[in-house]
Amino acid sequence: MINLVLFGPPGAGKGTQSEKLIHKYGFVHISTGDLFRWHTKNDTPLGRRVKEIMNSGLLVPDEITIAMLKEELDKNPNAKGFLFDGFPRTVPQAEALDKFMKDNGTAIHYVIALDVTEEEVRNRIAKRRTIDNRADDEEDKLNKRINEYFTKTIHVLPYYESQKRLNTVHGIGEVDQIFKSLCEIIKT
Repeated sequence: MINLVLFGPPGAGKGTQSEKLIHKYGFVHISTGDLFRWHTKNDTPLGRRVKEIMNSGLLVPDEITIAMLKEELDKNPNAKGFLFDGFPRTVPQAEALDKFMKDNGTAIHYVIALDVTEEEVRNRIAKRRTIDNRADDEEDKLNKRINEYFTKTIHVLPYYESQKRLNTVHGIGEVDQIFKSLCEIIKT
């Protein structure tokens, strides 16, 4: 089993690269953003709570996120591995994820950060906004999400770096070249 965490600010290409990694390695994709959107679209009790938080542009609290992820992991006991996209966003979440994985006889094997400038992120999201019309891509919400990433989430990287699990990939350029760089890190 190979488990990895893919980091990057909103619009860094996590979703695009996740799709390619899933196809190649057979990972079960766990995207907190996708989970949040599914729950809100299906108007679950959790979805109603998440919708209010997401629509304000803030991050969903750890306890909600961790409970949702645990549910997803438990649904896939025979997975070849998990790809975490958009999680963990805080050091307590990273610690909780490590504990959960250890309790289940596995670990996070690779942590990869897509290094993308804020200018590039904004350009990509402006383009995505015209195609997908996602509520969380609206300008004011985007500003909050980018601020959350660069003031809070980025502090998770030293946690993994201190454990020698952090890898950084230049996230600007051709999609296939970025994918190749990701694959060079992942050893099967």
